Amino acid sequence: MAKHATPLLDQLQSGPWPSFVADIKEEAERRHKNVNNVEYQIPVDVCDDLLGILELSYKDGTTHWKHGGIVGVFGYGGGVIGRYCDQPQMFPGVAHFHTIRVAQPAGMYYTTDFLKQLCDLWDMRGSGLTNMHGATGDIVLLGTTTPQLEEFYFELTHKMNNDLGGSGSNLRTPASCLGDSRCEWACYDAQELCYQMTQEYQDELHRPAFPYKFKFKFDGCPNGCVASIARSDMSFIGTWRDDIRIDQEAVAAYVGGEIQPNGGAHSGKDWGAFDIQKEVIDLCPTECMWMEDGKLQINNRECTRCMHCLNVMPRALRIGNDRGLSILVGAKAPILDGAQMGSLLVPFIKVEDPYDEIKEIIEGIWEWWMEEGKNRERLGELIKRQGLAKAIAAVGLTPVPQHVMEPRHNPYIFWKEEDVEGGWDRDIADYRKHHQR
Repeated sequence: MAKHATPLLDQLQSGPWPSFVADIKEEAERRHKNVNNVEYQIPVDVCDDLLGILELSYKDGTTHWKHGGIVGVFGYGGGVIGRYCDQPQMFPGVAHFHTIRVAQPAGMYYTTDFLKQLCDLWDMRGSGLTNMHGATGDIVLLGTTTPQLEEFYFELTHKMNNDLGGSGSNLRTPASCLGDSRCEWACYDAQELCYQMTQEYQDELHRPAFPYKFKFKFDGCPNGCVASIARSDMSFIGTWRDDIRIDQEAVAAYVGGEIQPNGGAHSGKDWGAFDIQKEVIDLCPTECMWMEDGKLQINNRECTRCMHCLNVMPRALRIGNDRGLSILVGAKAPILDGAQMGSLLVPFIKVEDPYDEIKEIIEGIWEWWMEEGKNRERLGELIKRQGLAKAIAAVGLTPVPQHVMEPRHNPYIFWKEEDVEGGWDRDIADYRKHHQR
């Protein structure tokens, strides 16, 4: 028998797709049965009351969660998201419902033993509800009470050798794609760079000191499997700066139908024979490809590494051998000033341990942002307000044509004093000698 009637939520179970409502109901029933005799440390009806307060929110058309203020574990300003409901008498099981972010391993590889330990711990000290994974990449553990935070943290760190993720105005937990471990397109070891930056900047991750949140994401190639170009303040996207390698025999095999395009992903559909002109050459955004005497030609100077041709013909085309990454800055979701994509800051940089060049770029951007950024202003919004030129200057780079996103909107050029011979000071009498009076 359900604790609360949920006619509105029940509608979400009626469609063809899996429903989070069904998952929460299943967890509520499991907790009441408690066949494993778990010593629950929070109210057993936490999931029932979660459904109840969500139903009330749908009915009233407004949220019944209020901001929790500062809540966390000793020494950490990030990792725990305070959450309280505004109807604790009606829904005592979720009077506190704090969310904990747990740092995920690079590439999100887990052992079953780790997952079992984590789920057992969360069953006892939390709601049992998880989100694998949040938008930042963390394991998200949904709902516990304030007295359980230190208890959970101790067991997570001392017994499981894991750490909390980031939350608040700090560095959020860095996230990477599978990189070299699974992907043939990886241009650098995304998992290793993600891990090293996570270790390097633990203080920035757990002790909020920034104007607002800051996200790293590491894409091993321009396919962008963690969507870093759209979702991170600083994205690291693998690329190469020499020529795409071409196997002309494999190209001929694709054209002749001996090899299926797209790795066979579209097999079974009646799309007819593969047409390299229609499906590859005509879709190149810079028109840098053509067929000549039965061979595929590429003007690599015009290639923008969009990856389309490589994805369609992976056995014929391969990434170059001179590999590294590009650094883009300023992507964000719409909070203060609308959604933004990342802007190119570093066109190409080699990825070499101990990554000092990359760290200099990161710390130069942080120093400028912390000095100039307003409260709750993301890096992308600061760049929009002050201009990309300021970001380029902050890290000591020389502007290059790749930095130009679009033509100028105004005719003004602003000079720096050090770029003007003699600076700003002028002897007006000496200046006027050159003009007839």
